Amino acid sequence: MKKLITRREMLKHSFWGAAGLYLAGNATIRALAEPQLPGAGGKAKAMIQIWMDGGPSHIDTFDPKPECGADFCGPLRKAIETNVSGIRIGEMLPLLAKQADKYSIIRSMTHGSDAHETATYMTQTGRTPGGQLVYPCAGAVVSLLKGYAGGYQGQLPPYITLTEPLGRFDEAGFLGTRHRPFATGGDPAQERFIVEGIVAEGLTDEQQRKRRELLHKLDALNGAHPGNPGLEAFARSQDQAYDMIIGDGAKAFDLSGENDALRDRYGRATVVQSSGSAAPASAPRRTTFGQSCLVARRLVERGVPCVIIKYPGWDTHKDHFPEMKRMLPEFDQGVATLLQDLSERGLLESTIVWIGGEFGRTPRVMWEAPWNGGRGHWGRVFSTVIAGGGFKGGQIVGASDAKAEDVKERPVYPCDVIGSVYHQLGIDPAARLPNPQGLDVRAMPTPAEGVPTGGLLKEIM
Repeated sequence: MKKLITRREMLKHSFWGAAGLYLAGNATIRALAEPQLPGAGGKAKAMIQIWMDGGPSHIDTFDPKPECGADFCGPLRKAIETNVSGIRIGEMLPLLAKQADKYSIIRSMTHGSDAHETATYMTQTGRTPGGQLVYPCAGAVVSLLKGYAGGYQGQLPPYITLTEPLGRFDEAGFLGTRHRPFATGGDPAQERFIVEGIVAEGLTDEQQRKRRELLHKLDALNGAHPGNPGLEAFARSQDQAYDMIIGDGAKAFDLSGENDALRDRYGRATVVQSSGSAAPASAPRRTTFGQSCLVARRLVERGVPCVIIKYPGWDTHKDHFPEMKRMLPEFDQGVATLLQDLSERGLLESTIVWIGGEFGRTPRVMWEAPWNGGRGHWGRVFSTVIAGGGFKGGQIVGASDAKAEDVKERPVYPCDVIGSVYHQLGIDPAARLPNPQGLDVRAMPTPAEGVPTGGLLKEIM
């Protein structure tokens, strides 16, 4: 009997992949769930974080300084008006300029680190590195307190990244593997979004159903021991896994039913034609980032509490401005459409959209070789954008100095943003986080930890 169980588990694990492993573990998690923890009754139900991996330039996006001239602005020397009087943003963001009433800009973010790993850790956890613990990032905490311990009953994992993890550190920290994100892999801009462990390349839903039938026929224990709690729990996990593979779970990632015009609004790539080409230009493909934004909307629509879009390419040490002219229109289309789409569906009020990276970039352009017009890392001051989930729109928090080099007023630290996000999500900052060492660790740093803070973002809450 023991040998049959071992073979059975091996067969199931090899077939289910990531989805099966998640759901098989989920049955155990529900049976041994962490105790309910107190909340603050926030307005938000979900969070979408757009992580601009590598660090976006604040001076070229949400904190323009056109009066500083070419040494700071390069060819992007204009700031454009928005639909909110007195707020101007970078010239490459015209669609977001029409949506400024939906978001607020924090122009005085700071932590002082210019190292990717350290800055990412600080920005994602609200803590400073070092000491005996690796703290979980905000997504993992939301996964715990709004997911497993918060009564989440969805088929999909409560913490999903599109399309890969952040990768700079262990995102779950001391919370352990169950709170790591489910990374989809694949590319939502492709004709079929191949989600690892859920959507198998080259297999139709009908073929998946036939595989399920075959697995049942090979299952020697199927129905042999009615009333056995362990076998019944395992059978439920199997049913849940297949529901995610060929049922409602998989449908969340299937964009084929979305309106083509809406999918196009989320963004098509800019095509640069080579001179002298006689071949007709094909229609530009939809962007991976834009379609990721659309998938994120579909996920929160289905109740997933935390979705992170990892958006790489912002570490522009060289050829910064050509990259910005390619990436900023893509960013502008995707984010502006996401905000409008969420708003039109009545989801923006209950969904926080948190946009930014680990730091900004050097305000002064590095024209010298080998950078040739690049921007380096800059943790002294940078910008973050917050929308939805009860946060006010059309506001500016803090300010940088005249050259966007330092904080001028109202410094905002990573823990201030994360604490404000938790508050809007109804997460108690004093909630105790379980850890293997049994230490008294709270969701947010206590004063005794000495983490710099400027206070919650009460101006926009």
